[in-house]
Amino acid sequence: MKKLAVLLFIGCISLSINAQEETTATKVDPNAPKFKFATKNVDYGSIEKNADGVRLLKFTNVGKSPLIISRVTGSCGCTVPSTPKEPIMPGQTGEIAVKYDTNRVGQIAKSITITSNADRPKIVIPVRGNVKKESSLTKLENHEKSMVATPEQ
Repeated sequence: MKKLAVLLFIGCISLSINAQEETTATKVDPNAPKFKFATKNVDYGSIEKNADGVRLLKFTNVGKSPLIISRVTGSCGCTVPSTPKEPIMPGQTGEIAVKYDTNRVGQIAKSITITSNADRPKIVIPVRGNVKKESSLTKLENHEKSMVATPEQ
């Protein structure tokens, strides 16, 4: 009986210690930089094959200290984001250029991961859209342009 009481006592103490550690670990610095995105995702909509695959993800630092983006990665090689080089000061806006390989026909369901010193150190942003086959009208326009263009000498 004594052993059972000692085990229960030790269990209660360990639970209370763990609970205290979690509350201090989840505290957020009130002065930390903070993202506020203009949109919640990168939306390509419906675009044609080989169309311009660059979109801008715009954001504002609504925190109280400089926002430093250390890394931006795509979920695959067909989605290539750029990383801002300079810190984004409080109140300033920034943008991340996302380039998708529009040579691939079909649904776009990718993501980019932003790693920074913000209150949320890792943020995943979905990349959505649909790449359609090149229309015959676009092919005809390109063919006409190539016929009208004069060769350079």
